[in-house]
Order: sequence, then structure tokens, then C-alpha cells
Amino acid sequence: MTWSSTGSILLALAVIFGAFGAHGLRGRLDAYSMSVYEKAAFYHFIHALGLLIVSFLPKTGTFSEFGANWVCGLLLAGILIFSGSLYALAISGNRMLGAITPLGGVSFIAAWLLLAWFLMRRA
Repeated sequence: MTWSSTGSILLALAVIFGAFGAHGLRGRLDAYSMSVYEKAAFYHFIHALGLLIVSFLPKTGTFSEFGANWVCGLLLAGILIFSGSLYALAISGNRMLGAITPLGGVSFIAAWLLLAWFLMRRA
């Protein structure tokens, strides 16, 4: 499986999870939990789109395959840890899950900074 297909699948899942939250969970979750779930879906979608875009950069010659692998791997880790923990927190109500959420955020930040670093080295 390529990073492009991974990004596409993650985008489809973001839409599915977002729709599930909007239609299947509305009225079942309190306002706080709903806002947590919506934040998870938003960050999931934005970073899956970023992963898809980064996956195409080596094909344009503006970015190395090595760099894309690292950035896409960090974005995937961020989606799984950040959004995954927020989805689980919102549905379960277990606020201890929020303790691992920042690790996903750090993964997102690292991915974008690494992308910038690789791109600046090329300039």
C-alpha cells in the first residue's frame, strides 16, 4: 500500500467518522464530548489531506521519497494517536485517554516541521 492510498483511505474514514458523529452520536453525547469528537474528526481530515498531498511531492520532484516516508509516517501516527484518543475519549467518557493525545499533537508538529526542514534543504 502506498502513502497515497493510505491518505485516501484515511480521508474516507474521516468523512465516515464525521458523519457518524453528526448523525449517529448527536443527542447521545453531551456538548463537551461532541466538541471533542468534532475536533478529532477535523484534525483527522486535515492531516489525512496533508498526508495525501505530501505523498505526491516525490512524484513532482520537489521532495524525496525518504522525506515523504518520514513526514507521512508522522502524520499517520498523529492521526492514530491524536484523533484516535479523542474519538475514544468522546465515546467512552474516559478522560484518562486525553493523557496520550498530546503525543499525537507532537507527531503532527514534528511532521510539519520536518517537511519544512526537508523543503528548505532543497532550496
